[in-house]
Amino acid sequence: MRKGCKAICLGLMAAGAAQAQVSDGVVRIGVLNDQTGVYAGLAGPGSVWAAKKAVEDFAPEKHGLKVEVIAADHQNKPDVGASVARRWFDVDKVDVIVDVPTSSVILAVNEVVKEKNKVLLVSAGGTSDLTGRACTPNAIHWTYDTWALANGTGKAVVKTGGDTWFFITADYAFGHALERDTESVVVKNGGKVLGKVRHPFPGTDFSSYLLQAQASKAKIVGLANAGGDTISAVKQASEFGITAGGQKLAGLLVFISDVQALGLNAAQGLILSETWYWDMNEESRKFGREFAAANGGKYPTMAHAGVYSSVIHYLKAVAALKSDADGAKVVAKMKAMPTEDKLFGKGSIRADGRKIHPLYLFEVKKPSESKYPGDFYKLLATVPANEAFRPIEEGGCPLVKK
Repeated sequence: MRKGCKAICLGLMAAGAAQAQVSDGVVRIGVLNDQTGVYAGLAGPGSVWAAKKAVEDFAPEKHGLKVEVIAADHQNKPDVGASVARRWFDVDKVDVIVDVPTSSVILAVNEVVKEKNKVLLVSAGGTSDLTGRACTPNAIHWTYDTWALANGTGKAVVKTGGDTWFFITADYAFGHALERDTESVVVKNGGKVLGKVRHPFPGTDFSSYLLQAQASKAKIVGLANAGGDTISAVKQASEFGITAGGQKLAGLLVFISDVQALGLNAAQGLILSETWYWDMNEESRKFGREFAAANGGKYPTMAHAGVYSSVIHYLKAVAALKSDADGAKVVAKMKAMPTEDKLFGKGSIRADGRKIHPLYLFEVKKPSESKYPGDFYKLLATVPANEAFRPIEEGGCPLVKK
């Protein structure tokens, strides 16, 4: 494949005659993410598997559709992501881009998608700006966002006594947005921010940042980062004796892949928010065990579940329209149709492109509490769907009528 794209053509061809209105006779789904780097565990090859599984379960041949899934590595670089998107649309005739961790990449790809009138379905990325100032008629934000995480984790921690904070933040769009949204929640609920520091993305040595956090004497050290950055920060915090000294770590975006990488000894007691967990019901368990069997024993993250769910709903909309040619029309159809699948259940998509479903507050179990592989979380609280995400009138999305 071309330079800048570790493209892994993972073809999944469904038999059956394609509808005449489907562009080039094939619905092409492009999974764009980090395949080998800091976010490969939370998205990566697992998201490709999830997209393929969604196509398989949808059975496009029954709808007269032919579907192909391809994948590329955006290397967490906005210019690479935008370049891949442009080539996919212009040369490879991709119709929809899914997954997309790394918020700076999301915002770059979002512009290309709008220009080409295609579809963007974000699952692994977090910036709440996608349904705010950067919203377009062509994008849907599926799984979580920084506002939801801030309100889910930030509010709960402050309410239980964690009222002074120090932020260690990844220095790019996602980290900035997560820090901003969490700080707002902390202050609104009576807490104080004693300091903040930003680290390069991706980061390796967190020692100086952790020492600053330790010196601040803040009760809570908020990690406004994700993936490998969070794993490294938690491990090094343990080495510096931060938690032993009475401070607590709040992982503002923690995926199950991080917990699995850390192990329960290091991760126990972490409070975190997720919109999906593999061990919550029988359908999710079936998906989780099948995923783990196919992915080296790793359990699916909420991002993987979001890829599955979003692809299912996209294909439903294409089948209903009998066309994938006009991205804005497909997204409008997706918004008009209630969402329903075996992982997220029933939900809806708002005018600003925000997919709506509950948010769950979990605590990571102690090793003694875990009864079987992947048994990592205990449920603390459920934030209902109508409270989990930013009120639509507060986002500043130009698509929302005032």
